Amino acid sequence: MAVKVIVELKAKPGRRDELRSLIEQLATRDRPSGYHGSTYYQSLDDPDLLIDIADWDSPEARTTHLAKATAAGAYGPVLGLLAGPFRATVIRPLS
Repeated sequence: MAVKVIVELKAKPGRRDELRSLIEQLATRDRPSGYHGSTYYQSLDDPDLLIDIADWDSPEARTTHLAKATAAGAYGPVLGLLAGPFRATVIRPLS
């Protein structure tokens, strides 16, 4: 079943736009199987907080992609722009 993933990423001060650009480059360079894109949001309360709401075919498709990308070191540059750990919440509609 299709899911959405809400990811909250706290960038180092003043680097939110750089973080977003890097994430978008990774997503378009090697579009993961089962990934249908993201919409990015800014927090009105925190200028360094980036919210990514992504559409995936399934939680398994996302997990498979994350395992491969992590093993390849693809997210190293992203982690370097973060001020702390990110938070991800996988959601689906109630039936």
